[in-house]
Amino acid sequence: MEDAPLKNIAVFASGRGSNFSAIIRAVKKGKIKANLSLLISDNPKAGAIARAKRAGVKMALVKREDFSSKSDFEKRIIQHLQDNKIELVILAGFMRVLGPDLIQTFNQRILNIHPAILPSFKGAQGIKDAFDYGVKVTGVTIHFVDAEMDHGPIVLQAQVLVEENDTLESLEKKIHKIEHKLYPQAIRLFLEGKLRVEGRKVKITP
Repeated sequence: MEDAPLKNIAVFASGRGSNFSAIIRAVKKGKIKANLSLLISDNPKAGAIARAKRAGVKMALVKREDFSSKSDFEKRIIQHLQDNKIELVILAGFMRVLGPDLIQTFNQRILNIHPAILPSFKGAQGIKDAFDYGVKVTGVTIHFVDAEMDHGPIVLQAQVLVEENDTLESLEKKIHKIEHKLYPQAIRLFLEGKLRVEGRKVKITP
């Protein structure tokens, strides 16, 4: 019996791309069994673009300012995804709130990672906001994307202790280390068909 063909996945990134690199490594090691088919970025200066070139991953630059509306911007992205037969979208520091066109087209097929324990500390500064608040425990959340920011059904979470001697920089390093382990795990569960969304909850099947 032949193995099923590998699914095509795409990563969206606007910045340095450290989670993108973690995904590249996981694919190369066989921890994620998929074709890493595409990087989409909205930022020509994103470090993730250079990482894609080094890894031989196809890249599409789609800049919001090139389009008269968010809908047109997202339609171009959707076209890239459909042209490459993408089955899972992975947000890895993509600094835009997705609109209804993308979310509906890839319903329950878009994952996002957030550097805090949702629903606490939503938004772009999750690590700093938690640190400034003085929490003793923060962490990482991976969730499906829905119409609200940092809101969709939660797939996995992991805690990170905030120790007395932690600085914002040291806490960021601890959180990124967990992110790089947890995100490939969530992606693998999706690709293996082990995630089932029931309302606001995600059930993980053995």
